[in-house]
Amino acid sequence: MDHKVLIVDDDPQQRRYLSAILSSLGYGVATASGGIAAVEQLSAARQHGISLALLDLHMPDLDGIKVLEQVRAAGASLPIVVLTADGSVARAVDAMRAGASDFIVKPVAPERLDVSIRNALAISSLSREVQRLNRQAENRLSFEDLVAVSPAIRSSIALARRVASELGRWGIEVDDSAGRPLAQTAPGAFLRLTARMAAEAFAPVPLLAALKHPLAAGGQAPAAFRGQVRRLEIAVLRGPRPGPGVKGLRAALPRREKALRRLLTALDTAARPLARMLKRKKAPLRQLLRAHVDMAEALAATDAETGADRLWAGEAGEAAAGFVHELDEAAGALKPLPGAGYAALLETLMAGPVVRPRFGLHPRLHIWGLLEARLQHADVLILGGLNEDTWPPEAHANPWMSRPMLAQFGLPLPERRVGLAAHDFAQAFSAPSVVLTRAERVEGTPTVPSRWLLRLENMLRGTGPETEMRGDTPWLRWQGLLDAPRDIRPVSPPAPRPPLGARPRRLSVTQVETWMRDPYAIYARHVLRLRALEPIDADPGAADYGSIIHHALDAFLKENPGPLPGDAAGRLLEIGRRAFAPYRDRPGVWAFWWPRFERIAGWFIDVERARRADLKASASEADGRLTIDGPAGPFVLTAKADRIDTLADGTLAIIDYKTGAPPSRREVAAGFAPQLPLEATIAQAGGFDGVPGATVSALDYWRLRGGEPAGERVSAARTGKDGKDVPTLIAEALDGLGALIAAFDREDTPYEARPRPDAAPRFSDYEHLARIKEWSTSGEEDGR
Repeated sequence: MDHKVLIVDDDPQQRRYLSAILSSLGYGVATASGGIAAVEQLSAARQHGISLALLDLHMPDLDGIKVLEQVRAAGASLPIVVLTADGSVARAVDAMRAGASDFIVKPVAPERLDVSIRNALAISSLSREVQRLNRQAENRLSFEDLVAVSPAIRSSIALARRVASELGRWGIEVDDSAGRPLAQTAPGAFLRLTARMAAEAFAPVPLLAALKHPLAAGGQAPAAFRGQVRRLEIAVLRGPRPGPGVKGLRAALPRREKALRRLLTALDTAARPLARMLKRKKAPLRQLLRAHVDMAEALAATDAETGADRLWAGEAGEAAAGFVHELDEAAGALKPLPGAGYAALLETLMAGPVVRPRFGLHPRLHIWGLLEARLQHADVLILGGLNEDTWPPEAHANPWMSRPMLAQFGLPLPERRVGLAAHDFAQAFSAPSVVLTRAERVEGTPTVPSRWLLRLENMLRGTGPETEMRGDTPWLRWQGLLDAPRDIRPVSPPAPRPPLGARPRRLSVTQVETWMRDPYAIYARHVLRLRALEPIDADPGAADYGSIIHHALDAFLKENPGPLPGDAAGRLLEIGRRAFAPYRDRPGVWAFWWPRFERIAGWFIDVERARRADLKASASEADGRLTIDGPAGPFVLTAKADRIDTLADGTLAIIDYKTGAPPSRREVAAGFAPQLPLEATIAQAGGFDGVPGATVSALDYWRLRGGEPAGERVSAARTGKDGKDVPTLIAEALDGLGALIAAFDREDTPYEARPRPDAAPRFSDYEHLARIKEWSTSGEEDGR
């Protein structure tokens, strides 16, 4: 199936469950973790290729009913199936009134979901066809009624382009009668990307796609402009998405970046007229086009050339200029259109025109389509794509008219195309020299030979020389030798052995865990000094969430060291608002994480009220250090404890806030999660600022999920048969660290990548540098 389904649900487990069902049913899958993201994708469903949406009703940022209302108000007509655990009749009625196609109560059975999706898609397809026929009857067909190229044609065109590209290996430029689509040339792509950039309010991905195009220069030297774009990417566009528009980019930009502010000002000046028109409900196409061209020329200008000289140069530039001129002349025939649809309309119109080089082509080699081959002769013909459903194409039944109806209207039957393809094959096969080719697999899927190949093979088998059909030629072997390596040398796991002077002599307690599980990551981080970049336009990540939660709880404990006030929950929420303040220009962070923090705040205050009676003092975000003697000299162990409580009996309780899953007691007991035991070692030695040394009696994780339940207290030490007691954990952690220091204080000890796969970390920023999938036995680790 070619349909893609958007899953909208704030529960990641539900998203994974539904994705598995839809993938097994043959649908493409896209996901959105909240209502705001869903509105953005559904309002531009055509651009994202989305055919249908599965929508949860209960979401923290924007509930399903409001999503339906906003999507329908934006003019999106795709079917939306509502999923909810609330099976009341009133909710079903509300959803259907808001524009839902169907209503399913969780848990969802795969069979029920399959039937609902099929029915919704069938009704949607029929509705679109009826609308198209009505427009045709009224003589008002639009560009949206253009019929897409068939899969067989797309496959043939792709084959021709691959052949032309392969010939380029030997410097042969071949004449391809299909030409190169204008949209895939440099000027065409630049026009598409700049339109998409403005239409999506300068979101990170479309913004970088446009500004990193070779034609983009922004009035500067191209090299200098690309350098500034890379700096803008690192400063603003990596991590959670900034606010919309250039205004949102400015708000997220550090104040010290004056050069980047000038870059954003120039971008705003060039794009402001088009950006304003794209926000209109109706705008004339001619005005949109001219504002777009002005913006593209301004961005294409360098310090030495005008944008027009660069954008419209060469054969592709001339073709792009001709396309823009023709569209400008024809724009008056169209009624004003929604500004948000301009980019999609431009891409649709640009898919048709092609660019054909006029000079420098090989005089004797040509790539022809069937029409050109009918009218010309050649000494040697190579027939490609001789697979069933490609040559001849599949004769699809008309979904709206039967064969008798087609005959009564005087329309050709589907089988006519098969007969025409047979005529073309017979004519081409009669050339003096013919090479018949086919792909045994297409994208990994086995194919069936064309019926004409099978008939020829059967005929030759009856006369004897059937081997002539296959041809024992060396061509495929020659082609395989082009890229074959001289020899194959298996990749070995990396095992760098830097000198002792380059090895780290200072690590945190969390890095000690990495040191044990994946020494190569310590080598990459501390010896090579490599740091990972955040993803572009990332969803609000666990790191952002964790830093906000830690900051808010730390501030609350410092402001309220004694008995809790009566409005403690309100004070914590106010502190949380201040902690979220730096992220106000990151709408995804605020919309996704704030509702979770509200639930965490209520749970935390309840636990704190019950705990305060047994506390003497609490230290939050305490810095600590401990010096350990090693064979190569002193080694410094550092830590920042989330919280250290001095209990009424004088002992200490060390608490670590976890916004994700804490390690199991088995991992702690085995020594692969030594953070809390090592912090206890520092605490007992008096190594934390403001915390006198004392016996540690408790090692606890507080899991702050913000879901149901909002929080959970988990002990890292033994509570029954599972795990070890606190003193044993502390002693073994210190002994293990001493042995680790002694091992890596020898120059012959390598920093191996995942020496124990069963204890390897779940994620590492340096997996690709270690080339794990190249040397590991299965290509995967930890079942991933």
